[in-house]
Amino acid sequence: MKVELNRVDEAFHFEATGASGIAVNIDAGENIGGHNAGARPMELLLMGLGGCTSIDLILILKKQRQPLEDLKLVIEGERVKIEGTEMSPFRKINIHFVFKGNLDQNKVEKAIALSMEKYCSATAQLACSSEITHSFEINE
Repeated sequence: MKVELNRVDEAFHFEATGASGIAVNIDAGENIGGHNAGARPMELLLMGLGGCTSIDLILILKKQRQPLEDLKLVIEGERVKIEGTEMSPFRKINIHFVFKGNLDQNKVEKAIALSMEKYCSATAQLACSSEITHSFEINE
């Protein structure tokens, strides 16, 4: 896998592209001289995790013939500063899934477990350094 970042301005704004060719804007906050013109790098990590597990869930639920109407995720990450550095990696991440549809709760639980434990590469990557928990609700 390869991505490219190209600097857009004199500060911290970058345009990133991967194999898909779709641009993603990355920037720093105004408090350090950014222009708030893109997502923060740490936000992108959580977004990547959410996107990865969402794709898994949609595919699994389709195979289970579950009538998924919509899916929303709320992901919260708790960062802890490493003493003697400026690094603040995620140490705890919670994913709250909000499903919409006439779904079987047991099948949803199984789909989440499969994604978290077997399919989602982003989960595998982040689980090495963060405790990842999840919860869900089903709205009809």
